[in-house]
Amino acid sequence: MTPGGCGYLSGPAERQVTAGPPVGVAPPPPKAVRDIFGDRLATVERYVALLAGPGAERGLIGPREIDRVWERHVLNCAVVAELVPSPCTLVDIGSGAGLPGIVLAILLPDVSVILVDSMLKRSVFLAECAAELGLVNVEVHRGRAEDLAGVLSADVVTARAVAPLHQLVEWAAPLVRPGGTILAIKGARAADELAEARGLLRRLGVRRAEILTVGQDKVEPGTVVIRMAAGDGKRAPLRARRPGPA
Repeated sequence: MTPGGCGYLSGPAERQVTAGPPVGVAPPPPKAVRDIFGDRLATVERYVALLAGPGAERGLIGPREIDRVWERHVLNCAVVAELVPSPCTLVDIGSGAGLPGIVLAILLPDVSVILVDSMLKRSVFLAECAAELGLVNVEVHRGRAEDLAGVLSADVVTARAVAPLHQLVEWAAPLVRPGGTILAIKGARAADELAEARGLLRRLGVRRAEILTVGQDKVEPGTVVIRMAAGDGKRAPLRARRPGPA
């Protein structure tokens, strides 16, 4: 992927993670983590240690989240891997501390993952994690998703806890290639958000949208994902607004 001009960090980061005093120690991984990650278990354990230590120290993950980081965060993201074709190019917008982007990069070494976040401290942490974990399939792009149309393009666009669907899809649709997929990890309001965004999805060229629950045989509860299929890249024209009263 050709780098754009807005704080692009690619390849091994020049800086390594410089952990200060430890904020917390993550609990040992549950059996489901061992089953899902297999020979990549040590890598994801190191990532969780970075989340619990320097990630929490820098405010990228709340201290209260450390004890439930495996079930609530890592497994919640890991089961989404079954929806991602391999090989492919994936853009994760609003990556934050690397959820789901880093988790998917660990699980799917044949997928080229571009992590997008607008905040410097997050982008630095993501680049440090990629270097520390040896994730050669990860690049970090500092920037706002809404400014990256024409700069980044991918087969799959992912997002977790970034914005309501109607806002998220406006950012994601210009980044996904025709025939590609948008995966929005959502919660209890997924059906309401999808209903509210239906008209906008049609205008943005999304040809199919469905709510899936993945990983139910591995995690409880399963992860709710709104999967949207991009069309041919042509957007429907917006209806002209009738002039209001003067």
